[in-house]
Amino acid sequence: MTELSLTTTLILFVLGAAVIAAVGVKLTRFADALADLTGLGEAVFGAVLLGASTSFPGIVASVTAAASGHAELAVGNAVGGIAVQTVFLVAADLAHRRANLEHAAASVPNLINAALLCGLLALPLMAANGPSLTLLGLHPVSFLLLAIYVFGLRIAAESRDVPGWRPVRTRDTLEDQPKTSLVRQGGARRLWLGFAASVAVVGVAGWLVGIAGLALVRHTGLSETLVGSLFTATATSLPELVTAVAAVRQGALTLAVGGIIGGNTFDVLFLVFADAAYREGSIYHAMGMQSQFLISLSILLTAVLLLGLIRRERRGVANIGFESVAVLCFYLLGLAVLVFGR
Repeated sequence: MTELSLTTTLILFVLGAAVIAAVGVKLTRFADALADLTGLGEAVFGAVLLGASTSFPGIVASVTAAASGHAELAVGNAVGGIAVQTVFLVAADLAHRRANLEHAAASVPNLINAALLCGLLALPLMAANGPSLTLLGLHPVSFLLLAIYVFGLRIAAESRDVPGWRPVRTRDTLEDQPKTSLVRQGGARRLWLGFAASVAVVGVAGWLVGIAGLALVRHTGLSETLVGSLFTATATSLPELVTAVAAVRQGALTLAVGGIIGGNTFDVLFLVFADAAYREGSIYHAMGMQSQFLISLSILLTAVLLLGLIRRERRGVANIGFESVAVLCFYLLGLAVLVFGR
């Protein structure tokens, strides 16, 4: 299928991206109701189930690329998705006109998940510059990523019920309040079935985008990292953009931030799945300098976002926080380096 014509490739790419974006709105509505139904709250539910579900197209795209032997495309799609999804929070911040989104959606679990993400992203860089080892077909770092991810989610969940400290409540703070009427109207079974069906649809769309990405490498002559980070990562990350903006408009601010940060944290696990699918050794040692630069950029963007979540600036340029402006500028600068600085 990588030998598809350019016209067919573009049709598949646009079709997959459109389906992902459209179904993303449904995912948000189901997730907001299920967060209340399960008692997990928007931050934890957004980080775990919504984050993982909206990341499903990216998983399929990265595994498809890795199984075909395209390690750079698989890594570029995974890490490029983390970078672009962080930028999507700027769009969500613009959609919330009352105050800076990071100020209004103050949440301890979101802080923990952002710090966890920085730590997880550092591990692939260490693996890429360390010994080339495999255990049961996987690099040891892949096992470590899974273990630390689960441990971090446990800490985030515990901090929601018994936090060591709480953010100061202001008039612009919008706390996560369960909407029992929404849960009653939806019905538990209907909500779960709708959520699962939406995930399945975006998964198929993600496969289409992954196939189209492989063909785009051949047609455009661009590097796999650029195609992965610019095209497939953006397309497979559209659920995060749609769900974040939709959540803000529905008043689920914590879900919007938690869905992005949680999705980014889960996206690091793309590398684990890609490592398992890549049969030519460790995928970390198949990464080039562009992929490592992209990982470093993602760490920088996440660190800036974490600073914004802690600082909680109420208003800034264009009614968004300094972190949104900095994230957008650093991302554009990073893309310029990737495109022109090779």
